[in-house]
Amino acid sequence: MNASPYAERRASRSRFLDVRGLRLHVLQWGDDALATAQRPPLFMLHGWMDVGASFQFVVDDLPTDRLVYALDWRGFGLSESPAADCYWFPDYLGDLEAVLDALVPDRPIDLLGHSMGGNVVMIYAGVRPERIRRLINLEGFGLPESRPQQAPKRYAQWLDELKQPAQLRPYDSLEGVAERLRKTNPRLPEARAAWLAAHWSRQRADGRWEILGDPAHRRSNPVLYQKAEVLECWKRIACPVMWVEGAQSDPGAGWGDRYPRADFEARLAVVPQLERHVLEGAGHMLHHDQPRELALRMERFLG
Repeated sequence: MNASPYAERRASRSRFLDVRGLRLHVLQWGDDALATAQRPPLFMLHGWMDVGASFQFVVDDLPTDRLVYALDWRGFGLSESPAADCYWFPDYLGDLEAVLDALVPDRPIDLLGHSMGGNVVMIYAGVRPERIRRLINLEGFGLPESRPQQAPKRYAQWLDELKQPAQLRPYDSLEGVAERLRKTNPRLPEARAAWLAAHWSRQRADGRWEILGDPAHRRSNPVLYQKAEVLECWKRIACPVMWVEGAQSDPGAGWGDRYPRADFEARLAVVPQLERHVLEGAGHMLHHDQPRELALRMERFLG
């Protein structure tokens, strides 16, 4: 890669919080004096196999300064991994609430989540509606509806996977990590890929580079996704919600007819206050593809 290095416009600092038996990493942009009742802290939550630093490009493009936090979920980035065989979705809710209790215990916040993080924030906003002033969901579609008949096969799959060590492929160089990022998302510019690679991986003692994600995240979850339970949470969201998807995103490519678009439209219809956006020139990683356009729309929505 020969592109000029990406230059951060807003510097972040790392904070570490000991919550629920783990040391969790939070990035902070801006200082506490920037937070007001009209512009509360904005919490940004990344998706599966991503890190909080992934939001740097959007934060850089926000038109005005504000206090922003980005959490590394347990088992990702610089947050610790639990001694567990796999990950349980309620733990993300527990970690989020513990972090909010530590950083902003006494005031509502603005909350954003991407993909898996988008699914977490939608549930959390329905469970704790009084804590959220504005909510932004970036491509948090949820999962296909499950059926009880799937349970025996899913449990068997989980038991089989437990017998094999969970592994992620290492890379020979940081450039190799950046190339992997661009292979997954060809829209990611080289400069951003190179910058993100350094925050998405670390060098091992043998000189190779490993992704900052616990391999156990790749194991199947034996607990089936309960659409009806999720929607009961979505119905209780009291704040305005901004839904954003990339025009070139295709969630159906992975799920096929198990999750038709009509099903998702019906899910969104239960959200009481919804504002919808589609970003041209963007796929699933829209905060990488079109950070400036996303930042402008966020600014207008958050006020």
